[in-house]
Amino acid sequence: MSIRFTKMHGCGNDYIYINCFNQNINDPEKLAIEMSERHFSVGSDGLVLIMPSNVADARMRMFNADGSEGNMCGNAIRCIGKYLYDNQIVSKDVVKVETLSGIKTLHLCIGDDGKVSSVTVNMGQASFKPEDIGLADDTEYINKKTIVKNKEYEITAVSMGNPHCVTYVDNVKILNLLKDGPFFENNPLFKNRVNTEFVKVISKNHLEMRVWERGSGETYACGTGACAICAASVKNGICDFNTEINVDLLGGTLKIKVLDDYTVMMTGPAKIVYEGVYYED
Repeated sequence: MSIRFTKMHGCGNDYIYINCFNQNINDPEKLAIEMSERHFSVGSDGLVLIMPSNVADARMRMFNADGSEGNMCGNAIRCIGKYLYDNQIVSKDVVKVETLSGIKTLHLCIGDDGKVSSVTVNMGQASFKPEDIGLADDTEYINKKTIVKNKEYEITAVSMGNPHCVTYVDNVKILNLLKDGPFFENNPLFKNRVNTEFVKVISKNHLEMRVWERGSGETYACGTGACAICAASVKNGICDFNTEINVDLLGGTLKIKVLDDYTVMMTGPAKIVYEGVYYED
């Protein structure tokens, strides 16, 4: 069976995108594992299906490299906005996409070449409620001392439609995420596993971050993670409401703004890398 796909990335967070308006995928979990392998297949952080929707312009399903399905991906949804417009599936610059975390509104920035260059996404409200994050503990975790693998961290737990654990460090460059990331991801405090962001504060409107994503490991960027650290930083009094915050990731910079009600707006690039055909065994 042959499957047409498009490789895209947002700040280096790369996914394989399949247009399901004109083809069907029967086992996306299995396909995500097969296609994400970087040495024997296409290689990616996961698989994204762009599907018809009864309530929005399109529907997104995203699968991590281990085949697990995620609720939301900020970098992937920007790429979906670009795909829909550049391929003339939509002809407007405000697009709605259905996700497992609700319907997201995308504002497309169209370049001089008639293609989408960047996208601003209303990512919805950040939540610090234990039930939204999937915490085993029924209390909010706001800069709370927590033991992870015999070491004490101060963590802030926040949901952006998916669970995040934010901790502040002096230097993100020296971290060994391959060693420490799995201990955070699989900590029993988080019933559904967790994405973990390690953050260095450069100034009130400038943060640096590395991320360990559940199901994928370290990635070059995480849109929901960038939103989570900004919401957490406002909550902790590090950053301000209604102020653009630059978040530096391994793959580039995202611009984030946290509104008064903790609604988070994210702006960043979306890039097409190549198109191809995958021959499934």
